[in-house]
Amino acid sequence: MKKNVTVYSKDGCYYCVMAKNYLDKHGIDYEVVNVSKAPEAMQEMVTATGQKGVPQLKIGDKWVVGFNARQIWKSLEE
Repeated sequence: MKKNVTVYSKDGCYYCVMAKNYLDKHGIDYEVVNVSKAPEAMQEMVTATGQKGVPQLKIGDKWVVGFNARQIWKSLEE
């Protein structure tokens, strides 16, 4: 089952680049939301997870906070 994937990131975020590179490597399509330029997206992310740090990935209806390859893959498979 294909899931919608959104990467919430900021410019200059090394771990955000790692998360996007991981998704690219595995051929996973995703949307990028730069929370520095979209305060409403930042608020959505904080409301959902209680965390301000990036990257955060929304995979289907699940959230992965930080770059965690194992958790990303698990969320994609669920």
